[in-house]
Amino acid sequence: MRLHTLHLQAFGPFANAHTVDFDALSGDGLFLLHGDTGAGKSTLFAAICVALYGEPPVDRNLKLRSDHAAPGLLTEVTLEATLAGKRLRIRRIPAQMKPKIRGGGDTLQKAETYLSEWSLDASGQGRWEALSKSHREAADEIKDLLGMSRQQFCQVVLLPQNEFTKFLRASASDRKDLLGKLFHTHRFGSIEDWLAARKNTLAKQRDDARNDVLRLAERTHQEAGSDLEPEQGAPLPTDPATLTGPALAWATTLHTKATTHEKDAATAAALAEKELGAFRDGELAVRDLAAHQEAHRAARQQLDTLEEQAEQQAALSRQRQRALQGQKVAPLLNAATSAATQHTRAQEDEHKARTLLNFEHATLGPTELTTTSQHLRADIGALRALLPDEATLQRYRTDLQKLDDERQELAQDLLDAEAWLNDAPQRRETLKARLEAARTAEETGRRHTTALALLTDRLDAAKRRDAYVKKITKAQQTLLTAQTATKNAAQEHIDIRRRRTDGMAAELALQLTEGEPCAVCGSPMHPNPAAPHPDQPTAADEQAAEGRHIKAQDTQDTLQDELRDLTEQAATARGEAGGDVPLADLTTEHTTLQQHLAEALEAAADTGPTTEELASLDQQYTQTEGTRTDTATRLAAVDTGYDRLSTQTEDLEQRLVTARADAPTLTQRITQLTQTADRLSTAADRTNATARTATDHQLAAERAEEAVRTAGFDSLDTAAQALLTDDALHALEEEINQWREQRATVTTRLQDPVLAAAAALPPANLNEATAQLAAAATHHTHAATNAAHTTERTRALAALLTQLTTHIQNLEPLENAFRTVDHLHGLINGTSPSNQLRMQLEAYVLAARLEEVVAAANTRLVRMSENRYTLVHSDDRASHGARSGLGLKITDAWSGKDRDTDTLSGGESFFASLSLALGLADVVTAESGGQALDTLFIDEGFGTLDEDTLHNVLDVLDSLRAHDRTVGVISHVPELRRRITHRLHVRKAATGSTLAVITEAAE
Repeated sequence: MRLHTLHLQAFGPFANAHTVDFDALSGDGLFLLHGDTGAGKSTLFAAICVALYGEPPVDRNLKLRSDHAAPGLLTEVTLEATLAGKRLRIRRIPAQMKPKIRGGGDTLQKAETYLSEWSLDASGQGRWEALSKSHREAADEIKDLLGMSRQQFCQVVLLPQNEFTKFLRASASDRKDLLGKLFHTHRFGSIEDWLAARKNTLAKQRDDARNDVLRLAERTHQEAGSDLEPEQGAPLPTDPATLTGPALAWATTLHTKATTHEKDAATAAALAEKELGAFRDGELAVRDLAAHQEAHRAARQQLDTLEEQAEQQAALSRQRQRALQGQKVAPLLNAATSAATQHTRAQEDEHKARTLLNFEHATLGPTELTTTSQHLRADIGALRALLPDEATLQRYRTDLQKLDDERQELAQDLLDAEAWLNDAPQRRETLKARLEAARTAEETGRRHTTALALLTDRLDAAKRRDAYVKKITKAQQTLLTAQTATKNAAQEHIDIRRRRTDGMAAELALQLTEGEPCAVCGSPMHPNPAAPHPDQPTAADEQAAEGRHIKAQDTQDTLQDELRDLTEQAATARGEAGGDVPLADLTTEHTTLQQHLAEALEAAADTGPTTEELASLDQQYTQTEGTRTDTATRLAAVDTGYDRLSTQTEDLEQRLVTARADAPTLTQRITQLTQTADRLSTAADRTNATARTATDHQLAAERAEEAVRTAGFDSLDTAAQALLTDDALHALEEEINQWREQRATVTTRLQDPVLAAAAALPPANLNEATAQLAAAATHHTHAATNAAHTTERTRALAALLTQLTTHIQNLEPLENAFRTVDHLHGLINGTSPSNQLRMQLEAYVLAARLEEVVAAANTRLVRMSENRYTLVHSDDRASHGARSGLGLKITDAWSGKDRDTDTLSGGESFFASLSLALGLADVVTAESGGQALDTLFIDEGFGTLDEDTLHNVLDVLDSLRAHDRTVGVISHVPELRRRITHRLHVRKAATGSTLAVITEAAE
């Protein structure tokens, strides 16, 4: 990869358009980027990353849009670079807000990507040819050409602050991912992936086959039941060896037992059915005898009951005869009764009518009542003529009330207007004071907001700091326990090894065979072999103790790494929190500041409402002045109208009071008189009706008495009591006839010879016969159910045995295939015991590439460190079960020992990492399948070097010119400005940062 030009505008701190010509800057292979802190030096690297990947570096939360840019100037980045032999131009316009073309406000500018390639036409003329406008297509093309993700690119090509040593100290897995991308060795990983997928497929097929066998075995176990003892020899989920041949033998045995049980159950069911038939016949005979005896007993009891009712039936016959005589005089009796009822009702109606009359009318006769009623109706006609005057009076009163309400309302409005005008000056002063306080609160709120943002970051950091402190304490306790366990496991291992060594002769003696030569002396005779001690440890005991020691040591190493990580994270959080300030103090301060901010914001929110209230107050003052004048004029007119209408109302009301008498209204007075007249007329009619019904009643009574005596009754009451309705008389006759018929029927039934013979026998015991039949039925049901169950069980076990045979035949080849693939995958993946270094196939290939990278890095590291340090590739087995093969160590010539790379100082880590990065670029460029990394950026780190080391590092960077390599350096170190002739100076200002190219000639 080689950069040519970078164009950016309205990007980050750069408000205007700027272009960086990397071809000119890299003329000497080395250029310097310098400027004040915060000017935007690292932003140029971010712009390169945005152009290539559409996003800034992963470690930066960069705001792409410049705050200083003109509204109409779009934020965009354009990069020209050569990637894998192709010269490309990449233009990126990120998503942003821009002014609308028409009208006010902003609209969304969607993200845009333009990818073009420089090509030559048939005539040899160069031009830019558009490749794609799709974000995805451009990203795929650029990633394929670079062969690196955004994170890997920033780690290998753009080396920003605090990220420079990541590759040097990266884990084996991280190095594997990066080197695999650069050297295209993922095809070896694909082999591992294929084997893993094949292993998973076979494992799933094998497990499914095992589950099928276990499922059928479980169903066989359930079908067998406890009486077949299915637990004996049953296959076990924990022992796969029992899922093939042993499982088949177990199922066959259960089926044989089930067949024997089926035959026995069928014989028992046949015997039970024969016994049930005999008991069923006996129970039927007893049941018939009991029914005949019960019928005879019921008939005898019914006849006795009928004989007891003989006297009652005679009385009913006499009642029937009297009722027939009474029917002959019934019409005259009914006429006398009806006349008496009408006379009584007329007397009651007259009494009720007279109780409603006034006291002075209660004793009048029918003629006087009629005359008085006619006089009252004449008075009612005169009152009806006055009804319109009463409606007029009501209208006058309503109008008076309206005028009075209007007068009071106008008077109150006049008072309110005058009161408001008097209070207006004071309200104005109050609103002015509120407005001033709100504007002051706005300024206070802005200060509190800034302070709160800083304090929130410190508070979050303090929470992380305290959480890490708790984790560190717990981790220290856990590590102390692990260290004790490791020590005990080591001591146990040493003790067992010593005891086994002491008794090695006895262990060898156990392997001797009479007549076979001894492995030590070669003699076939063993006259006195050593005997083992009772507690003699074996080789397995020693291996188990060694395994426990290794496991304890791995656990201790893991806990130590976790404790170191927690300590580093706690230190970072402590720095961000501003030291060891207690969390409670920061929380209290944060809460207090939030309250102050909320109070200030609440007070500041009053600015708008107060301004509006002032304007409204002025407008309302003018309106209220006009309202007060209009209200006073209207009030005078309403008072005059009220006085005139009040006089007219008093005159009309006096006339109506006389006409109403004691009634509230004329209508009610008319109602009272009408009601009295109606009651007088009703009382006159009711009195005439009473005299008429008295005559009718006397005549009807005389006729009825004469007819009753002729029919043989003593009186009217006796004849009335003998009367029955037609329904009652019919029911009486039915009852008499029914008794006679029942008596004849029962007598005939008792004469039946079958019932008589049954009654002569002893009582039938139906309960005993029923109980015997129920017992036989239960026994038969149980036997039949058992026979059916055993038959079904035998059939089910036969079907399951057939299925189990088929599934076991499928399982056996899957078990063999899985063992083969599992062993091969473990060997290539580094998890097999046969792979002692636990090295994966791809890591094995990359280890050779890493050796080349280390060799290339050491050519520069030796010069930078003045022959003290060299990098060493390590394929030692990693601890804690980690992968091996891609380890890095540093050899110190002064001590002659290898050290971990994280033990280097800041300056040593810087030039070691730089050497490694340059070596990596050399090997990738030389590798036929890799991508050339012709451009490298170094962001800071030179300040950690002493003067001599700085000269050595710069000499190495100068040597890159011979290899057509370009290195861009960003630093504040003054010495670099003297050594590097091509420089890019970034200047910051209040209106945005600017770029300036400085050369030695220009200075």
